[in-house]
Amino acid sequence: MTPETLTSLIDATWPAKSLHDVDGWTIREGAGGGSRVSAATATERSDLEKYPTAVRAMRELGQTPLFMVRAGEDELDALLESDGYIIKDPVTYYTVPTDLLAVQRPPAVTCFQVWPPLATQVEIWAQGDIDAARLAVMHRVNGAKTTVLGRQNDTPAGTAFAAIHNGTAMFHAIETATAFRRQGLGRHMLTALSFWAKEQGADTVALLVTRANVGANALYASLGMTPVGGYHYRIKPET
Repeated sequence: MTPETLTSLIDATWPAKSLHDVDGWTIREGAGGGSRVSAATATERSDLEKYPTAVRAMRELGQTPLFMVRAGEDELDALLESDGYIIKDPVTYYTVPTDLLAVQRPPAVTCFQVWPPLATQVEIWAQGDIDAARLAVMHRVNGAKTTVLGRQNDTPAGTAFAAIHNGTAMFHAIETATAFRRQGLGRHMLTALSFWAKEQGADTVALLVTRANVGANALYASLGMTPVGGYHYRIKPET
């Protein structure tokens, strides 16, 4: 997967409020929805030496300048580093064929497909700092999308969001309430979403996770998901 293909997948399944082309740079208006919808990216038309143009555009939107540096963008990475931009949140991109996950459905009354999200899901997401601005991201998605509500001991305990673009189902905002972690619910929710993805015709499942999230990385590896790329952000500390 090329960096551009990965970016297109993110933009379709976790979209910014708006996209702006500024001298060959893609500027995202995040509207408070987090780094993924606020970071600028270079395109084939970008003059990397002129990245300050992107900086100005982000500041004009009231955003702290933030760049997504993808695999192979070593020149951009070096330029930003030389100007004092530090690495923030290295992210790994995982994929797996849908058929490898959609094998055995979760136990009955464990996972429910829901759209739009229920209030109880919003409460669970809030525990993981997935706030109203990030919920707005979900609602902006065009095309096939859904959420899953996971239950443990007859109690709402987890939730996640999924959307499809060009045959790939991307999972976002995977959250299990603290009291119910390490009990297998995350695995059940991802499996349930994989069956939904298969029914929608998606042949690949994918997700993004920070490298620092050791538990999540271990779960995804145990499910047979393969790390095939990723990115990190560069941000300049405000003085």
